[in-house]
Amino acid sequence: MTLVKLNFQLLKRQVTCLDLQPIFLTSYILLVLCVCTVLSCLQAIWLECTQEQNEIIFVPSGWYHQVYNLEDTISINHNWFNAYNLSWVWDLLLRDYNEAKEYIEDIRDICDDFESLCQRNLAANTGMNLYDFFTFISRFALVNVVQLFHLLRDDDNSMWNSSPTAQHLTLNLVSIRKIALRMKTVGVPAADYGFFLDLKETLEDPKFLKFCTGLHRTYGTIHNKHIKCSCDMKKALMIDFGGYYSSSISTPEDLIKFIDYAAQKLGSTCSEENILLSKLDDS
Repeated sequence: MTLVKLNFQLLKRQVTCLDLQPIFLTSYILLVLCVCTVLSCLQAIWLECTQEQNEIIFVPSGWYHQVYNLEDTISINHNWFNAYNLSWVWDLLLRDYNEAKEYIEDIRDICDDFESLCQRNLAANTGMNLYDFFTFISRFALVNVVQLFHLLRDDDNSMWNSSPTAQHLTLNLVSIRKIALRMKTVGVPAADYGFFLDLKETLEDPKFLKFCTGLHRTYGTIHNKHIKCSCDMKKALMIDFGGYYSSSISTPEDLIKFIDYAAQKLGSTCSEENILLSKLDDS
């Protein structure tokens, strides 16, 4: 049995310091920030509950929480990332990647494959490396694009833009594209990602099609809507992706181009405003 306290409203304050001597400025700012933090905690809204056996508690991204074990307890916790906190995950990976390089910089000249060693150390310390992260967002981008095409085929053409599922999928793709743009600036050579996603091979992979079907059902459950699954999804996907069907993704730039292609393709298929293209333009 576990007592869980969740804080979901921390006040944000801005501090302006005027007419202060430089020697006192830093100390003053620190003092004000400490006072504001205490005041924010005192004014925060708290939720408190007791978690019983076999119960699950979801703590949203950015929420502080405290846990008190009321008796001997075995707790299983999982952290995951989504469109909302994807940028936080990338920031963490990039910071830890730079630290991994810095820690072993002195052996760069005698190391046969310095970059691979950095990636191995990053995976050991953080749970994944840049290769793992890029592999995930590439495959997840592909499955989200598949869902959008599938949704457009099965829904009323004039209704799909307002669909909560379409909004959800679009947010995922916009977030992934933003991160891919940031990955281009890191300076890791493209070949060092060690990843090659062949679209034709992936779209014909029974495991990937099963993944697509599972995601269909998940979004149907989330949005309380039955989403039909095509009996001939592979044939439909070949038509949807057209000339891009034989292409591949191996770099962040490839991933950006693929998402842009999907947005343009949806625009030529949908008679209403293209929600994905619109969101990409806004970003």
